[in-house]
Amino acid sequence: QVQLVESGGGLVQPGGSLRLSCAASGTFFSINVMGWYRQAPGQQRELVATIISGGVTNYADSVKGRFTISRDNAKNTVYLQMNSLKPEDTAVYYCKIDRARVGTIRYVNDIWGQGTQVTVSS
Repeated sequence: QVQLVESGGGLVQPGGSLRLSCAASGTFFSINVMGWYRQAPGQQRELVATIISGGVTNYADSVKGRFTISRDNAKNTVYLQMNSLKPEDTAVYYCKIDRARVGTIRYVNDIWGQGTQVTVSS
C-alpha cells in the first residue's frame, strides 16, 4: 500500500553538499514519522535523522549542524540536505516510514526505500 522511492545520491568531494529526496506513493492517509538511516560497508545500519508530521526533528550527534531533514506533507516527500560532507558519511542512505495510516484503524509499519549511495571522496 505504501512505497518509497529515493534519489539524490552520488559522488561528492569532502566539504561538498547533496540533497536526498524520498517520495511516498500508494494508498494511505497519513504518515507520522519519517527518517533517514545509513549503512556503511561492513557496518550496522544507523539512524541519521527523523521528522514527525508536525516538524519536530531529531539528529544523530555525528550529523548535527551539517544535515537538515525536512518534509513536504502535501507532496508526501522527505528530504535530507547534507552539507560539509565528510568521508565517514559514505554509506547507502535509506528512507523509512515508521508508521503510515492506511485505513480508519489500519496502519503499516517500517516501510523502507531501496537506498541511494552517497560517496564522499577526493
